[in-house]
Amino acid sequence: MKKSLINLVDIHKSYGDQIVIDKLNLYIKENEFLTLLGPSGCGKTTTLRMIGGFENPTNGDILFLDKKINDLPPYKRQINTVFQKYALFPHLNVFENIAFGLKIKKMPKKTIEEKVEQMLAIVGLKGLEKRNVESLSGGQQQRIAIARSLVNEPKVLLLDEPLGALDLKLRKEMQIELKNMQRQLGITFVYVTHDQEEALTMSDTIVVMDKGKIQQVGTPIDIYNEPKNAFVADFIGESNIIDGIMHDDFDVSFCHTRFVCIDKGFSKEEKVDVVVRPEDLLIVKEEEGTMQGVVESVIFKGVHYEMQILCNDYSWTVHSTDMAPVGQRVGINIDPEDIHIMRK
Repeated sequence: MKKSLINLVDIHKSYGDQIVIDKLNLYIKENEFLTLLGPSGCGKTTTLRMIGGFENPTNGDILFLDKKINDLPPYKRQINTVFQKYALFPHLNVFENIAFGLKIKKMPKKTIEEKVEQMLAIVGLKGLEKRNVESLSGGQQQRIAIARSLVNEPKVLLLDEPLGALDLKLRKEMQIELKNMQRQLGITFVYVTHDQEEALTMSDTIVVMDKGKIQQVGTPIDIYNEPKNAFVADFIGESNIIDGIMHDDFDVSFCHTRFVCIDKGFSKEEKVDVVVRPEDLLIVKEEEGTMQGVVESVIFKGVHYEMQILCNDYSWTVHSTDMAPVGQRVGINIDPEDIHIMRK
């Protein structure tokens, strides 16, 4: 089992009366790709900056290998940071940018050359050593910023929305490259993004945050399939979130219809939130459905159709490769394991 590398213990951060982080507890394991995910203003970048030493917690402790590092400046931590603005040195070429930190440490010239050459190969920039950084594309500049941080062999690399300035196609390519890089080097990555798809694609562990608090921690599959509350369900992917009543274990009602589910442990007749993902709704012939409704709209999304189906006073969002035209009456079925029950 991987051991804990960083522990955040009862972290509180406020600016005057404004609370940014509220009693946050989190541990980050060795060789883990952990993503802090949430909307703007949720506290994810502030958390990253406290780990890096650019901000101090108002209360609580940051432990690195069980040693308190609250007052340790950034340059004394075994942690490097890559920001969204790459902050490359325009007067230095590619090689010199990557080698900068090693020269500050006064490493032997031959060692610097070997380390930089190795890093250029890892980030796919071999042969561009003498190029001016401003002549390179955004994706190439981003790789240089990452190489400059990794060449110093940190235990942890912090990345604050590093792909934000790239176009969609390049972002997707760099997501895969970053994940491969992390696996190859065995370094812990702590990544900040508000992009749900990016988090699901790259992470071993996702930490969903809102209003300075952790809402859920888990694997991408857990976060997507078993959201802990309505905020997580709504923020990660698309969801239908409906008011329901849990009559008993495995017995729930919503949309004026009774369903078998796989959840238990609720009070009898407890009011709950019910979450059903759009891709988990099954369209069938009207007479074969547990519920019946009419198709209100259809949008072609490439890999599937997105339909709005008005059914029992609720407009369901449905994703399906089978299209039912606007105005057609259809049936809807939901498998028990695709009904997710959450406390209010």
